[in-house]
Amino acid sequence: MKLLRLGNVGKEIPAAVDKNGKFRNLSSHIKDLNPETINFETLKDLKKIDLENLDEIDQNTRIGSCITKPGNFFAIGLNYTEHAKETGAEPPKNPVLFNKSVHCIVGPNDNVVIPKGSEKLDHEVEIAFVIGKKAKKVKEEELKIIFLVTVFVTI
Repeated sequence: MKLLRLGNVGKEIPAAVDKNGKFRNLSSHIKDLNPETINFETLKDLKKIDLENLDEIDQNTRIGSCITKPGNFFAIGLNYTEHAKETGAEPPKNPVLFNKSVHCIVGPNDNVVIPKGSEKLDHEVEIAFVIGKKAKKVKEEELKIIFLVTVFVTI
């Protein structure tokens, strides 16, 4: 299921893309897409919905940020060999982990806010949000990952 948030800034509603590529209003089933509402149980319930029976939303409606109220936003730099080569760096032996401001999460056609004094921005941003439940020190073989959305932004 492809989930998204549609509407004017600050007024977005949750939606899904049906099998025909049409946007469908999920607001009667879920208030918003955020850490309090999105989890395995909610996804299970949403999958039972016949999307074609939901109100259609105009395809020209603004697509908002994929989630509200995110918690920690960690990123991994130089996470594949080709990216490291592009930057002229050696691929790291261990992941380069850094924290990003949650304010950088915007809709795919929204303006990117460039902090005052910035001299250089990365030309490509890839964001993936993982839906699941709280966990610590999870073994690799125990991981169950479901991606909410991946957004590519070219600056």
